[in-house]
Amino acid sequence: MTVFTELNPNPLVQYLNKPSAEFTRADIIKFIEDHNIEMVNFRYTGGDGRLKTLNFVISSREHLNSILTTGERVDGSSLFPFIQAGSSDLYVVPRYRTAFVNPFSDVPALDILCSYYNKDGEPLESSPEYILHKAHLALKEKTGYSFDVMGELEYYVISEEEDLFRAVDQKGYHESYPFAKWEQLRTEAMTAMAKAGCLIKYGHSEVGNFIQDGKLYEQNEIEFMPTNLEDAADQLVIAKWILRSLAYKYGVTVTFAPKITVGKAGSGLHVHTKLVKNGKNQMIENGKLSNTARRAIAGYLELAPSLTAFGNTNPASYFRLVPHQEAPTNICWGDRNRSVLVRVPLGWTGGNSMIYHANPLEAPATDDLSQLQTVEFRCPDGSADIYLLLAGLTVAARHGLELENSLEIAEKTYVDVNIFEEKHKSRMEQLNQLPVSCWESAAMLEKQAEIYLRYDVFPQGVIDGLARRLRSFNDEHLREEIKNDQNKVMELVEKFFHCG
Repeated sequence: MTVFTELNPNPLVQYLNKPSAEFTRADIIKFIEDHNIEMVNFRYTGGDGRLKTLNFVISSREHLNSILTTGERVDGSSLFPFIQAGSSDLYVVPRYRTAFVNPFSDVPALDILCSYYNKDGEPLESSPEYILHKAHLALKEKTGYSFDVMGELEYYVISEEEDLFRAVDQKGYHESYPFAKWEQLRTEAMTAMAKAGCLIKYGHSEVGNFIQDGKLYEQNEIEFMPTNLEDAADQLVIAKWILRSLAYKYGVTVTFAPKITVGKAGSGLHVHTKLVKNGKNQMIENGKLSNTARRAIAGYLELAPSLTAFGNTNPASYFRLVPHQEAPTNICWGDRNRSVLVRVPLGWTGGNSMIYHANPLEAPATDDLSQLQTVEFRCPDGSADIYLLLAGLTVAARHGLELENSLEIAEKTYVDVNIFEEKHKSRMEQLNQLPVSCWESAAMLEKQAEIYLRYDVFPQGVIDGLARRLRSFNDEHLREEIKNDQNKVMELVEKFFHCG
């Protein structure tokens, strides 16, 4: 038998000796019985992007089998704004591959993410996780590529001010304890995420740290490893829930808000992507960025204005997307360039003799490192609906692969300078800009809607509902009106403090 348990932190994978993608109902029941699990929790995202919960106390084997077989009914009108009360009943049905042991419950509990189904037992067309599934299916059917992604989850921990070992304001990048006060919370969260099936790459303290009104604001980041598109979305949702739950346990606040205060770095949700065929990364060819990657980049840039409707979903988002605040504003791409919207990060394309140089006793590495190259989309933030954002990016990749002039678009939008510097102002003026408000984002979503509707990926009702919601903020000129009024900016920040 193949052994899957080696170093895998997920208790279910260890015990069942199989990858989570192969979990069956019988596997879940066996684990529950053998580990004296007393409760099953169904988890599913609502219209606000946050995990919702339905708790079951297991009363018998028959009861457990029924829960795992039929799912349960929920009131869709209380979960999504687009569902009417007169026809609101939905089913939530567990996806066994997502099962994990609850790290916080006093009662031994197993949590499972669910999908939504309508009265006829069909997938709910407007459900975010099903839209993501449809987007991935369309990409695979129309192009032959699958999509691997991973997120960079930035967040602030807010606690009481301390006088000991103060870090330098806005110089917290990769700082260590005791200058970084909340390293323990971060590492505990990472461990809990890994046991819940999340593929964690690393964690570190981020640039943002400051003291305001007697409170310490400390920015951190947890980065994931690229994996199957739909699994990546599930993991990000679980990770945000774990961070918030753990922060509550510690008696501090965690926020993913895109804007935290005037003049300080906000928190983004950068997404790394790669197209895969036959298990091989298609973003690299002969050690260089491939035309496939360039075509996908063109798709990201073409749809960037409307992708903000999924990834930058409240007025505070557009106070982060300003020059010189560690966030992009111009629709362009480049290599290793953090002033652009789409960045091609270092990908070990020159091989790895470094390990031999650092460790002369080792033989030079001969591993194929082409799998490591990704392309990073940098404008989303913590307000994003993760499933819809990744669905939108999947549509954008497909769109770029289908566009006849995508390589030309990529060539015209490439930059190799810091476009925020005054000496490069003329280059910046040649580029299109991201929306500056939810109002403008709604207009761009409607303008580019046909691309999202193609192949029945996004339903028209979801596009219309998102546009209505974005317009309801009435923020068309808000950024200009209050940008110099710190009190009004802080009122806006507080209003959307726990977004996403």
